[in-house]
Amino acid sequence: MLRGTFTALITPFTERGDFDRSAFRKIIEEQIAAGIDGVVAIGTTGESPTVTHDENIQIVEYAVDIVHGRTKVIAGTGSNSTKEAIDMTKKAARVGADAAMIVCPYYNKPTQEGLYLHFKTIAEEVPEIPQILYNVPGRTGVNLLPETTLRLSQIPNIIALKDATGSREHLHILEGKLPEYFSILCGEETLTVDFIKAGAHGVISVASNLYPQIVKAMVDAALSNDFNTAEKINAEEMDFYKACFCESNPIPIKTMMSMAGKCEEVFRLPLCNISPENRKRVQNFV
Repeated sequence: MLRGTFTALITPFTERGDFDRSAFRKIIEEQIAAGIDGVVAIGTTGESPTVTHDENIQIVEYAVDIVHGRTKVIAGTGSNSTKEAIDMTKKAARVGADAAMIVCPYYNKPTQEGLYLHFKTIAEEVPEIPQILYNVPGRTGVNLLPETTLRLSQIPNIIALKDATGSREHLHILEGKLPEYFSILCGEETLTVDFIKAGAHGVISVASNLYPQIVKAMVDAALSNDFNTAEKINAEEMDFYKACFCESNPIPIKTMMSMAGKCEEVFRLPLCNISPENRKRVQNFV
C-alpha cells in the first residue's frame, strides 16, 4: 500500500531549456533528507506535456539512480493513446521505477468503458509494475467515476488512485468497497487533511517541492489520527497551498523554487513566466 507524502517533482531546466541534472539531483536529495515517502517524476508538475518521450524515460531513470532505493520513485507514463502508454510504462518498469502513475486519456474523451479498457489493457500488458490511476478531470476533460475505479481496483497491479477531482464525493462512494491494498492519494493540496479524515492514505503534493518537511509533518499527523496537529499545520500553510495554484501548475511552485535558488525560472512553451501580480503573491512564501 502507498501511504504518506509523495512529491510531484518539478523538472528543472537550464537557461537553454535542457534538463538540469544537477538541480534535479539536489532537489531529490533534499526530499530524501526530509524523509519524503516517494517522488513522482514527470507528472503534471514535471511538465510532462513538453518533455519528449526519450527525456521522460531518461529523467525517470536518473531519478531511480539518485534515489538508489532510499525512497519510492513513481513514473508518470500516461498518454491518450493506450499503445503509447503501454510503451512508456514498460520502459519505466525496465529502468527500475517502483510504480507508474497513468493519467486518464485527455482530449479524446473516452467513455467509462473506454477508460476501463484503457487501464485494464495497460495493467495486463505491463504486469511487472504497480500502477496508479490518475483522475484529474479539470485537465483531461473526462472523469473516472467511482464505479469504474472499483472495477479497476480488482486488477492486482492497479494499486492506487490519485484523486484530483477537488471533491470528496468519490471517496465517500468508494468507502469500504476497495481491496485492502488499494490506496487513495489526494491530488488537491488544500483538501489533504479532509481526504485523510475521509479515509485517504496520503497525498501527491506540489507544495512539498519547496517545503517537504512541513507537508510530511501534516500528513504524518493526520495519518496518526492527530488531527489537531494536522489541522493546525494545514491552517498555517493554507495561503501557501493556494498560492501554489494561483496560475497553472507548475508555474507558481517552479517560480518559488527559483526564488529559493533551487532551479532556474525556465519553462517550456506554452507555459511561461508568472504574471507580475502573482509574482508578488508567491514571493511571500519564499
